[in-house]
Amino acid sequence: MADKKETGEQAAAAAAQEKKFTLKKFEEASQIVKEVTLPTNLMYSKYFSDQTGAEVYLKPENMQMTGAYKIRGAYYKISTLSEEERKKGLITASAGNHAQGVAFAAQKFGCKAVIVMPTVTPLIKVNRTKSYGAEVVLHGDVYDDAYEYALKLAEENGYTFVHPFDDIDVSTGQGSIAMEIIKEMPTVDYILAPVGGGGLVTGVATLAKMLNPRIKVIGVEPARAASMTAAMKAGEPVELDSADTIADGTAVKKVGSHVLPYAIKNIDQMVQVEDHELIGTFLDVVENHKMIVENSGLLSVAALHHLDLKGKKVVCILSGGNMDIITMSSVVQHGLIQRDRIFTVSVLLPDKPGELLRVAKIIADEKGNVIRLEHNQFVNVNRNASVELRITLEAFGTDHKQQIMKALEDDGLNPKEVEAKLY
Repeated sequence: MADKKETGEQAAAAAAQEKKFTLKKFEEASQIVKEVTLPTNLMYSKYFSDQTGAEVYLKPENMQMTGAYKIRGAYYKISTLSEEERKKGLITASAGNHAQGVAFAAQKFGCKAVIVMPTVTPLIKVNRTKSYGAEVVLHGDVYDDAYEYALKLAEENGYTFVHPFDDIDVSTGQGSIAMEIIKEMPTVDYILAPVGGGGLVTGVATLAKMLNPRIKVIGVEPARAASMTAAMKAGEPVELDSADTIADGTAVKKVGSHVLPYAIKNIDQMVQVEDHELIGTFLDVVENHKMIVENSGLLSVAALHHLDLKGKKVVCILSGGNMDIITMSSVVQHGLIQRDRIFTVSVLLPDKPGELLRVAKIIADEKGNVIRLEHNQFVNVNRNASVELRITLEAFGTDHKQQIMKALEDDGLNPKEVEAKLY
């Protein structure tokens, strides 16, 4: 069985190596994916343009039917399969977006689809994948674990495996994004794309260079899952020890070996973004563009502040918007605290009538909004000497927060900031 499996994998690898990116295939894919994609015309971002001095546009792939760009590669790949390959049933491994793409495409072609997803995949992605008629199997903590199990199931059941990123046809389908960007804005200077396994950025970069070598393509990955950066430095895929990031859709420990040579050749620069940067970027996109974009999809926007793009025309690919409500609420809470729009202050007061009113009046005069109060009479053995009052406040930002703190201090309350919590 082991020899048979090895032979099968070697044959698949050899077949994949024979395939190459061609302009004809990119043009074909760009037409075929129109059967299932929605128009995602470029959106000018005044906010990010003002922030960076560049002319920034967003490519909102989070608005696709399945909530992400992955439908492109999945649908094009399945369109290239033979009828026999489709009849065997399809299987893939995915953190969620490719899963929905394969499930949706399989439904369109009338194929059975089995999707192996990490156990930590957001519930919204699991349920939506099931809604397209796919069988979902939860296995492992990260994509790589799910991938190994999917290969095992494919071998045992004879399924046709549809790789989420390490496949030339899949990557060609993703590259249709670049075709649309360049048709809409032929003078684009920079395209920024999120990077997990490398399928999206490789397809985009390869086609962009074919159409206009002057265009710079920047790959952006989580700093705690920087597998493409490691691979490009080594000249071959490198498996990271972990991929621990809130950007779950790009939490890949090892990039694809088939796409890597093209990535090395065509990506101009790699940028790493820390998780805390994604939290602030989420708020920026929600408040300024009224869109929900998942953490992985925000990588391209978060990277804007890492680059000198003044005077350039820049397109950021928002790769997906599949985010569960619990994750969303957590990101919002941490973002508000991070931006000093929510903070908690502790003051010690004599335990006598009128002291709470005194504090409330100071805060009201400074236009602060009280969210929560905690009154602890047991902070001191002699409660007549002092009790602790913890106030969680809403402010307009850092300057307003400091203004409130100063007003409390000027009244002799000696305020101390403590860890803020909204629950």
